[in-house]
Amino acid sequence: MLAIDGPAGSGKSTVAEAVAQRAGFTYIDTGAMYRAAAYRALQAGLAPGRDDEAIGELAAGLDFEFRTVAGEARLFVDGEDLSAIIRTPEVSQLSSPVSAIPAVREHLVAAQRRMAERVPVVMEGRDIGTVVFPDARVKVFLTASAEERARRRYEERLARGEPASYQEILDEQIERDRRDSSRAVAPLRKAADAAELDSDGLSAEEVVAEVMKLLKAAGVVADD
Repeated sequence: MLAIDGPAGSGKSTVAEAVAQRAGFTYIDTGAMYRAAAYRALQAGLAPGRDDEAIGELAAGLDFEFRTVAGEARLFVDGEDLSAIIRTPEVSQLSSPVSAIPAVREHLVAAQRRMAERVPVVMEGRDIGTVVFPDARVKVFLTASAEERARRRYEERLARGEPASYQEILDEQIERDRRDSSRAVAPLRKAADAAELDSDGLSAEEVVAEVMKLLKAAGVVADD
């Protein structure tokens, strides 16, 4: 398997999905799973810090499935496609504190490990190479400057027709980095044996090419 970790907005999802398609692996977006748990908590009127036990119980009952629909990876939760709704700013802001709840992480990590037992996977998130799969054959830590990551999010929101402020997104990005790196449970950090790739100034295709080189060098996929 391939583990890809890195901060929010570093391009993990784009790169992981493309690599999975080329390698013939299943793409698992763990961040989407935490977003889905946050969305369900929001629907239920539950708040991190106040309802942690209830949110943990809610997460335990969620059924996750990644499907490819029209060439695109989609997340279905309890049979419902949540791929679009979990990308809203409101859900994005809630996903970090929800993911820091120990019971939520326990249940979702167990679900992620079950997925990887069935098929070869490309899994991306914050703690895949350090906590979820510390023995992954290949590990990548994908990063980019906060400014570059904010610019990408800003352009994504404009492309979706959503109102957006670059400065607000940058401020949110910096705060998200602080929370993810300092949380007590599974903080964001680079695994000692992970290859670090800085995507500043690189296209998604260039980053994908670098990751494919790593997979071939490790013998995970056949060389051309």
